[in-house]
Order: sequence, then structure tokens, then C-alpha cells
Amino acid sequence: MTSFEEAETEETVTCLHLTFYHPGQEEKMMFRCLNFCKREQVRADDAAKFGRDSSVCRYSLVDTRVSRIQFSLQFYRKLHTSEYGFEIKNLSKKTKLTVNQTELGYLNKIDLPWKCIICFGEYQILAEIQEGEAVDYFETHLHLAEAPILQEKCLPCLPSLQPIPESGISPSFFLSQGKSPTEIDENDL
Repeated sequence: MTSFEEAETEETVTCLHLTFYHPGQEEKMMFRCLNFCKREQVRADDAAKFGRDSSVCRYSLVDTRVSRIQFSLQFYRKLHTSEYGFEIKNLSKKTKLTVNQTELGYLNKIDLPWKCIICFGEYQILAEIQEGEAVDYFETHLHLAEAPILQEKCLPCLPSLQPIPESGISPSFFLSQGKSPTEIDENDL
């Protein structure tokens, strides 16, 4: 046998891609402590914490309006399956955290969808999970958005906040066509 045949099978690694945006990011430089250049390995049993306190948080945001510990992401294996996921927990007593418009108060946690937008204050973070098989660690890959995430991404997992009328045609359909909806009297039909 050759060394190639005897080599162990390479495992793929779960990677959490996080794209950050804040309207004042150029002036205030709140992301200056984040490493946007390369993937980072995180042990599976460590919670990836985000916040202002760099002695506690692996990912530090330089902003006095951010809580000492804002939120954490915990890697876990789903019960009775070979699938892995992340849960997100709000660790801020002052600021609510939203995940795809689901509001989390202090110490509330939910499973992180495979693609979602995390918001707190003026911060927007697009989170995307790239699945892997490794169990001892996962990776994070941080990106910086130049434009607001909520305006540049139209995610199918984000429901519209506008009610859709009984006709089934969304008012945004008319706006995208440059027309406004007009009301017609039943007798004119």
C-alpha cells in the first residue's frame, strides 16, 4: 500500500461565516479588533463570545454601547443524529437581540438557522453555516459588509412585515413596478 492509501480520511470542518455591518463602522472603527483575513479554529466545547470585554470575549467590538458580553454562539451535536448546529444566547441585560426577527431577551437562546441575520442596536450580522463533519472544533470566517445587510440581502427566511391583501398581490409588487395601487369601486368592474 502507498502512503496515500494509508492516510486518514480528511474531515471537513463546520464553518460559521459572519458578515458584520454597522452604519458608523468607517468613523468609529468598532471592528478593528476582529480578524477578517483568515478562518479561525474554535474548540467545540468553547462558546464563541462577542462583546466589548476583550478579556472574556473571543470577538471584541470596540464600542461603549455594546455590552461587556453581548451574545454567545455554542456549537453542539443534535440529539440522536450526526448533525451539528449552533445555538445563540443573548448575554446582554440591556439590549435585546433579534435573530431573523425573533427577539431574544437576556439569557434567551435559540438554534441558529443555517442562514440568518442577527441584529442588536445598529449592528447587523449575516450568519451562514457551512456544514462539516469534524467534532473537536469548528471554524469562524469573518467578513465586513460595505452596505447594510438588511437592504442588500433578500433572504427567503425573513418573512415580510407587510400584510398581504386578500388579492394575494403584495403592495411591494406595485412599488417595484413604479406604480401605486389604485382603489376600484365594485360597481366599476
